[in-house]
Amino acid sequence: MNQPLHFCTASELLDRLASGELTSESLTAALIERINAVNPPLNAVVTLAADEALRQARQADVARRAGEAPGPLHGLPMTVKDTWEVPGMPCTAGAPVLAGHYPQQPADLIRRLQDAGAIIIGKTNVPLYASDIQTYNRVYGTTRNPWDPERTPGGSSGGSAAALAAGMTPLEVGSDLAGSIRTPAHFCGVFGHKPSRSLVSFRGHIPGPPGTIAQPDLAEGGPMARSARDLELLLKVIAGPRPALARSWQLAMEAPRITRLEESRVGLWLEDEHCPVDHELTNAYRKLGDTLAGMGAMVNRARHPLLAMEHILPVYFNLLGSLLGPGLTARQKRSLKLFALAEKPLRRITPMTFGMAEYARGTNQSVAQWMRWNETREKMRTQIEELFEEFDVLLAPVNPVTAIRHNHHAPQYRRQIDVNGEPRPYHDQFAWIALASLLGLPATSVPIGVTREGLPYNIQVIGAPGTDLTTLAFARLLEEKGLAGFRQPPE
Repeated sequence: MNQPLHFCTASELLDRLASGELTSESLTAALIERINAVNPPLNAVVTLAADEALRQARQADVARRAGEAPGPLHGLPMTVKDTWEVPGMPCTAGAPVLAGHYPQQPADLIRRLQDAGAIIIGKTNVPLYASDIQTYNRVYGTTRNPWDPERTPGGSSGGSAAALAAGMTPLEVGSDLAGSIRTPAHFCGVFGHKPSRSLVSFRGHIPGPPGTIAQPDLAEGGPMARSARDLELLLKVIAGPRPALARSWQLAMEAPRITRLEESRVGLWLEDEHCPVDHELTNAYRKLGDTLAGMGAMVNRARHPLLAMEHILPVYFNLLGSLLGPGLTARQKRSLKLFALAEKPLRRITPMTFGMAEYARGTNQSVAQWMRWNETREKMRTQIEELFEEFDVLLAPVNPVTAIRHNHHAPQYRRQIDVNGEPRPYHDQFAWIALASLLGLPATSVPIGVTREGLPYNIQVIGAPGTDLTTLAFARLLEEKGLAGFRQPPE
């Protein structure tokens, strides 16, 4: 193979392990060497369990030689986001108060990985409590983008995306509440998938607090990789019922609705007055649509009442505020209440993401108010099915811009981004991911190009509830046709 070992896909590495061409010990040693070589300036991997990983790798090799039936990830080393609890490793979620937190049992998702034969060699960096679009914290510092160290790899799965892009790991598991898988994948040019609602157990993820059992609203755990095929491989490992729920149901994902791009029905949703997108990105997305149409796919502008930020964002931000409100102090809640009251005059003097006032209201609302917003969301979830009777997938931007420069000024609402030469609110970066997060839809972030400035960008492939294998199949077909794929960052 011409490609360096550390940039091979997980599927390629597993094939070489199965054939005996490669041992788990040699692969693990090679990735540890790669991490030691390229991680210091990037700061993506923040915990490295080298000795334990090599010990497990030797055991995996012995088991394979003995003919023991390997799991689908047998002997494959990988890293995971530092929000998933792994015994023997700290799990800080970027919070100084958790710097000494060493969990005693693995997250459900980690147990699935280990049962499949994966070797967890380290943890990757996140923002404080996984609550920013950039990755930095007081415990481990700032993570930098392999494409440009002056820019962020995104957040909150920023360390995950940077480690993948730099060839430090073949697979990663992130989590996504507000684009935390999709945006880092877009900023770093890798693949990421936010699964359908509750497809992956969240027990053992921080936040919530250590020991939390409840499945949180809006948040999902999902795979990240350097190929679409690897996303599907990893999703099938981590998806499924919690152990107790397995008494009643088993995973049975719907088969892909498409097998050829030429026969796919593709909707385009590329513009919204409340959240403009960089012209270079929009033009690239239109060009992709034209290419698909030229191949024979049915490609049309998607029209549906819910494809409008004015309908989506107030509901999304309200429920997001309700979810995060219990973690705020009384003083923070009072400040947000005042912010909501002052929304109209504030809009006249500063850019503000549409619907953000509902976030402030959500942090202070009653249970009865939450129930009304939740019912609105559930009606919307039913209504969106109409769109997917017409289209197999919906293509949309991930983020208005490519990877932004590091900006750690607090508070977040004072930060801005530049879109087509105009200042826009920092939280516009939550807008295009909101539809899939709010309605629990599968959404795959797919790398399709590099800008004139030399930064990667992705497109978001969204499907109907439960059609994860359809969005993943569409991503794989794009990759097979040369319309998408991972590119190595310059070194």
